Amino acid sequence: MRLSKYFWKTLREISSDAEMESHKLLLKAGFIQQVTSGIFNYTPIGWKAISKIKEVIFQEMNLAGAFEVNLPVNQPIDLWEKSGRSKTFVPPLASFEDRRGNEMVIAPTHEETATFLAASYLDSYRDLPFIIYHIQTKFRDETRPRAGLLRVREFEMKDAYSFDKDEEGLDDSYRTMIKTYENIFRRCGLDVIKVEADSGPIGGKDSSEFISIASSGEDTIFSCDSCDYAANSEKAEFFKLDADKLSGNEDIKDIETPNITTIKGLSKFLNLSKDKIIKTVVYKFSKGLISVSIRGDLDINETKLRNYLNEDPKPATKKDLENHGLIEGYLSARNIKISSILDDSIDIDSSYVTGSNKENYHLKNVIPKRDLNYDEIIDVSLAQKGFNCIRCKGFLNEKRGIEVGHVFKLGTGYSEKLGAYFIDQKGNSLPSVMGCYGIGVGRLLAAVIEARHDKKGIIFPKTIAPFQIYLINLNNESQEVLDKSNYLYENLKKLNYDVLFDDRNETPGVKLNDSDLLGIPLRLLVSKRTLSEQSVEFKPRDAEQSKLISIEEIFQEVDRFYNSIDT
Repeated sequence: MRLSKYFWKTLREISSDAEMESHKLLLKAGFIQQVTSGIFNYTPIGWKAISKIKEVIFQEMNLAGAFEVNLPVNQPIDLWEKSGRSKTFVPPLASFEDRRGNEMVIAPTHEETATFLAASYLDSYRDLPFIIYHIQTKFRDETRPRAGLLRVREFEMKDAYSFDKDEEGLDDSYRTMIKTYENIFRRCGLDVIKVEADSGPIGGKDSSEFISIASSGEDTIFSCDSCDYAANSEKAEFFKLDADKLSGNEDIKDIETPNITTIKGLSKFLNLSKDKIIKTVVYKFSKGLISVSIRGDLDINETKLRNYLNEDPKPATKKDLENHGLIEGYLSARNIKISSILDDSIDIDSSYVTGSNKENYHLKNVIPKRDLNYDEIIDVSLAQKGFNCIRCKGFLNEKRGIEVGHVFKLGTGYSEKLGAYFIDQKGNSLPSVMGCYGIGVGRLLAAVIEARHDKKGIIFPKTIAPFQIYLINLNNESQEVLDKSNYLYENLKKLNYDVLFDDRNETPGVKLNDSDLLGIPLRLLVSKRTLSEQSVEFKPRDAEQSKLISIEEIFQEVDRFYNSIDT
């Protein structure tokens, strides 16, 4: 493609809203254009990069034995009502009424239609197992779209759905997809780690995320320094070291604590370590209020609480508390008449300081088993750097990263609700056991750029670069330069190389800067200087220095570069 005729333009100035490097570079390099919040146009060069990523995905999914399908973006609401997600999906479903008065959903994901399709196909256990997949547009009305392609409202995603006859089959499909995902990310030039994750609105019993490590990432993950345990902050568990037990059977006593409403302040005032204090937070949910008590040196993981409640909790307001005789800043689970849970960090036989539900007072000698009201003891604590690994008691490291893929063991929930049953060998009708596997295509492009860039621009891997070669001719007034550049361009095309030929009447600085910005893996440059030595300047994008290669050898050198095993 001759750049002088290409639909492409760089941006010299971009919006101050662009904070992530991938967002800045995608805008500067002319890959995307923002239409509105969280919705983007892709330019020809941006779409070429997306298409290269898709090709990698298609190849690996087909090698895994998956079958490509196409499922609709617009779906009837009744499918979502059958699955039970029409009112619970977060963010809320975007919908509209068609001309026939039917309510339609703009799909944020495709579990419903995938299961609906499978239900029409399934008869016997002989029909199982199978995996279907597609790459399709989704819409999620995010409350705060940001970071360019990393947090959008409209996007393309590769979805795959596995259907098996039992849990053992699901385990096999799950392992197959994990291996396939590792291949996809490797071929796209990304190093990823697999971490345990929360299933969120998709549901299912187990799920894992693939995280590309990046200091600019929006996700926090914890990994053990001694074993292979890794999980995101929403899911991470840890070994809770026992605090020194304060035993005894003393009566509860009031402690006057004027205007002290924080754990830090109370710890300092009483000269008492935080793990000897119980912190209580009250949340509001559909059934009323719930008290959550945790050891004072820990924090509450609201995702774990959400999973316990099966809905998003909200902090109770001061008025909510007062209506139940509770005082903000002095809360405890003693003598309360609302739902109450304890974190499993609390030793119910030990003695603690808690709130008193009375202003300016706390209580000491509180033994949870004796003195507090609670319905259940569960894990609702948030992991932190330096905590002990739940598996081996090694130490947890904290890193930032970008989620590029997510896999789920869905089980039979969707199959049961949407009728994806089969007849087994004994004649029993059973729901198929499902898995779900997703990759955000635009997000993957952004993650690659976050991981592979320098101060000059993008550094694409060979596999997904929009073009393979950036050919530059300098000194356009020289007929010899023009002739040799055209000779290289035409012959590289005959050898099936995808070449972007910068034949514009621009200064050398503009052409070289644009070459670095675009990040195409290989740059070839023809000028009076190189031709004086019957050579072409050869420079990989990630190399410090260029080198001169004779015109007779340049095609073999390009072949060697592209036949090497690195990305």
